[in-house]
Amino acid sequence: MADKAVVIYSGGMDSFTILNKAKQQGHELYALTFDYGQKHKKEIEFAKRVCSELDVHHKIIDITAINQLLQSSSLTSDKDIPEGHYEDQNMKSTVVPNRNMILLSLAIGYAVDIGANKVFYGAHSGDHAIYPDCRPEFVLAMNDVAKLANYEPVDIVTPYLNSDKIEILKDGLAMGLDYGKSWTCYNGREKACGKCGSCVERLEAFEKNNATDPLAYEAS
Repeated sequence: MADKAVVIYSGGMDSFTILNKAKQQGHELYALTFDYGQKHKKEIEFAKRVCSELDVHHKIIDITAINQLLQSSSLTSDKDIPEGHYEDQNMKSTVVPNRNMILLSLAIGYAVDIGANKVFYGAHSGDHAIYPDCRPEFVLAMNDVAKLANYEPVDIVTPYLNSDKIEILKDGLAMGLDYGKSWTCYNGREKACGKCGSCVERLEAFEKNNATDPLAYEAS
């Protein structure tokens, strides 16, 4: 009988790769997608379609109430989304305080409730410079907490913790994944902007893998 596993699935290319990787490993998957008031809510529709296609259990959880407390991020406020590479200091405005701790806490609770022993989450090395809650020390600490917080131990699984977006895409392409089914842009418009940190990193990954991104982009 397949092990149950929860996947925090945003609809972006990292979690899209992890969802498919976990499915190929034979886990019975339960995907969680969170609406926390992000501007790029379009990713939620991508997540919904993929889970339907893969016949994965899927819940979309509305936690937009947390926006009453978290207005400092350009992802959840009326601040402009910065342009440039993730390593640029202006990208810090995209940090949503404590976001991954909140999402992991909910996902771990869900895992305990349904009898799953793993929570997959898409932290990777390309995020380490800007996002403290994607760094190895955070993941290790949360893993310890997950084993203390409940009677049933839950492992936080981060397959790409020490990989960058280029390596993640390489793995996904080797699996034959269609990245036109993922949404990365922080601006939730009809087409991807190609200029925000998320788009820049995605396009760089495709270039380094000598591949063409199937998403449509706005004209520069």
